[in-house]
Amino acid sequence: MAVRIYNTLTNVKERLEPAVPGQVGIYVCGPTVYDSCHVGHARSVVVFDVVVRYLRAMGYRVTYVRNFTDVDDKIINRAREVGMDARQLADKYIREFHRDMDALNVMRADREPKVTDHIDDIIHFVKVLVEKKAAYLADGDVFYAVETFKEYGKLSGRNLTDMVAGSRVEINVNKRNPFDFVLWKGAKPGEPSWPSPWGEGRPGWHIECSAMSSRFLGETFDIHGGGKDLIFPHHENEIAQSEAAHGKPFARYWMHNGFVNINNEKMSKSLNNFLMIKDILRSHHPETVRLFLLSSHYRSPIDFSDQNLKESQKALEKLYGLLQRLDQEIGIVKPDDGPSPGTHWRAFCEAMDDDFNTAKGIGTLFGLVKESNRLMDEGADAAQKHGALLTLTADLFRMGKILGILQDPWQAFFETRTASQLQEMAIASETIDALVAERSDARKKKDWQRADEIRQQLEKSGIILEDKTDGTHWKVIT
Repeated sequence: MAVRIYNTLTNVKERLEPAVPGQVGIYVCGPTVYDSCHVGHARSVVVFDVVVRYLRAMGYRVTYVRNFTDVDDKIINRAREVGMDARQLADKYIREFHRDMDALNVMRADREPKVTDHIDDIIHFVKVLVEKKAAYLADGDVFYAVETFKEYGKLSGRNLTDMVAGSRVEINVNKRNPFDFVLWKGAKPGEPSWPSPWGEGRPGWHIECSAMSSRFLGETFDIHGGGKDLIFPHHENEIAQSEAAHGKPFARYWMHNGFVNINNEKMSKSLNNFLMIKDILRSHHPETVRLFLLSSHYRSPIDFSDQNLKESQKALEKLYGLLQRLDQEIGIVKPDDGPSPGTHWRAFCEAMDDDFNTAKGIGTLFGLVKESNRLMDEGADAAQKHGALLTLTADLFRMGKILGILQDPWQAFFETRTASQLQEMAIASETIDALVAERSDARKKKDWQRADEIRQQLEKSGIILEDKTDGTHWKVIT
């Protein structure tokens, strides 16, 4: 089955047919680096990380480009607030972005261009638009004339004549039309600027992505992605300026991920409910966050809450629990040295082929968990069971690689989880070990009352004991 993508431009699912067979060019709008990354950023980055992983697994040669906006009004204003140079501020948050996304096991894009490294490309792009009379100079600024592009609004479904001036559009008295947008901003005192044919200045927001995508992927490329909030005006404006400059289609497929809500409320600064990745990762395993972000279809909204994270944590523990059991039963087998793909992998691929349906794919993953546990529980023929478990284990790792989970050894995962849980409960493992030793001593002395008291004390603290032939073991109740 071929990969099908829901194309925002046409509002239908379309078969992926790259311009160059076997190769896929992807451009995704990256962050404006003036603050720490929040969970909304993470959703977009993780979604497209999985898209790239899957396409590569299917044999495509993917060139993935994700930019950094490192000069912008927000960056300049924030730098003034904290008394930093704007470039230094941007570089600081680029480093933090990488730190956060590395923690989430996000692969680096093949190209991560920064606006300030591509000023010449941007100036050239604006010059072409001016020469084609799709842009005009006004008091040191250069504006794109939206009325020159007859298809303006084709991505968002908006009709230019029906739009209300000022709706998500910057008001400027120098514009010929309220919906014209700035390509080049004339320099203001104390702001970063570069020389251009129109005087000192800096790029507008929209032009950067058109210039950098064409620089690395060509004038027409395969997939353009980003959050739904970018459909209008950012992506709409990218289409207008790119197709006016080059006279050909810009991106063939448009993908947009849904919003992240916080406890059933829209995430917004006015509500002060922005959750930063670095804060979330202090108390949650990175793969828990990834599993949560992929648990809904990428185009749907997703609600971020403590309860939903706890459910993802339990699901992840179940997966690592299976890894532990499989390792003890047959040893860990990975796809590179394992058998051919089985039915679960094929079902997973069917889900992913259908517009990268990770929610359905994760459902397939847990179907594999159920079957694996059933096989290990029942008294099936040993040789037949061993072969089936080898296939299931290899499929488990194949799916995990695409989803970016199950990357830790199960031993390390459970050690980390236990340490985190004990920290939350404010109890040290040394304290537990001492109580377990005291209980064992009481049992040897047949002081059953004291032994029961210790067991009950630990249970109240969330610790359960398991008496086995090799001694007493303890674990945290999940």
